[in-house]
Amino acid sequence: MLKGYDPVAYFTDGKPVAGRPDIKADHQGVTYRFASEDHRRLFIANTAKYVPQYGGFCANGMVYAIPIGGEPENFKIIDGRLFVFGGIRPRLYFEMDQERNIKLADYYWETEASDADWRWQSLKRVWITKVPHYKTNKELAEEYERRTEKSLR
Repeated sequence: MLKGYDPVAYFTDGKPVAGRPDIKADHQGVTYRFASEDHRRLFIANTAKYVPQYGGFCANGMVYAIPIGGEPENFKIIDGRLFVFGGIRPRLYFEMDQERNIKLADYYWETEASDADWRWQSLKRVWITKVPHYKTNKELAEEYERRTEKSLR
């Protein structure tokens, strides 16, 4: 999980810190690595606080019920929750309407993605049935540029 980064470090250090292969813990079938034994103990004592949202998939992808890869270097802690993004653009798009996007992502994670095979879930929501509010990357980029008057090109 998190490509080996320490989930506790996001909260204590404010940045991704590589975990050590010899300091680890398993949670819900996933292995987490830690930079220190103290971080491992904190994690075990309160896993709900430290696990990334949406199984570590990109939070902006989950807004559209699409579990796509998250890059642990692109993250944000919001209201004590760790959100991971697939890159800087997905994070910027997510932040355009953060409150709404968290509600949508939480909904899709809980109602269809958390227990689904991520490959099937992605296929279903990309090619078969898009969510009603689906936007392409091009549409999101145009919206971002309109809202911020900043170019992403």
